[in-house]
Amino acid sequence: MKIAVASGKGGTGKTTIASSLALCLADNRHGVTFVDCDVEEPNGFIFLKPTVESSETASVPVPVVNEALCTACAECGRICRFSAIVCLGGAAVTFPELCKGCGGCSLVCDDGAITETGRVVGKIESGSSGRLGFLHGKLRVGEAMSPPLIRRLKSKIPAEGIFILDAPPGTSCPVVETIRGCDFVLLVTEPTPFGLNDLELAVEMVRLLCVPFAVGVNRIGSGDDRVERFCRREDIPILFELEDDRRIAAAYSRGEPLIRALPEYGRLFEKLGTGLLMEKSA
Repeated sequence: MKIAVASGKGGTGKTTIASSLALCLADNRHGVTFVDCDVEEPNGFIFLKPTVESSETASVPVPVVNEALCTACAECGRICRFSAIVCLGGAAVTFPELCKGCGGCSLVCDDGAITETGRVVGKIESGSSGRLGFLHGKLRVGEAMSPPLIRRLKSKIPAEGIFILDAPPGTSCPVVETIRGCDFVLLVTEPTPFGLNDLELAVEMVRLLCVPFAVGVNRIGSGDDRVERFCRREDIPILFELEDDRRIAAAYSRGEPLIRALPEYGRLFEKLGTGLLMEKSA
């Protein structure tokens, strides 16, 4: 089971929730792996403090054009939606930084002028933190696009087990890449006008992806009831509500997982984990 923890905006407590949920499931002897898909700014390791057991570079295939064989038919440029390869001045020109690594250009080249080579986009590290498995990606400095690395990271997820995917914030391509193929999405929000606005965007995104989802509300008591009314109107289940507790922020600033710093919240995460597993079986 792959559960993505996402949010329409940064700062809602998404990683706080994801890390504590993963730890709680592992404490209850479930086979769980935390997967940090926020490859531009991964910070799950700060809270989980894993032992890194393996590290590998991640690359994506990009086209290389043999000018001697190229007839400038421009088929490669027509198939590429991202203009990573275009026909200019009677020859195919590549822009590797724009390439998504789909391989379409080499497939449509009847002249055999296009081959592929690997371009490093980052690295993937795996390990463990006690009973909890750990997996994350780190995007190469200066790299413009993270979805190719997120795809490679997700390809490392085995078929068996429970996987908590900590998604990047927002609703852009990296988030879509993280959520695609997941069994369930937990959208973390806060009870403020900003939280509601971005929750509405996130809900629209997840519905377009046709992935089952529910909402968790953090910092209850710091805003109003607009999020609750929206969820009730849209028939969206709220699986947990976490109060606005200064001690949680203090634990976060120290890099401590919530349920380790404040064990009294363990029951809340046990209930959340049980609810998510029940959603899968339903």
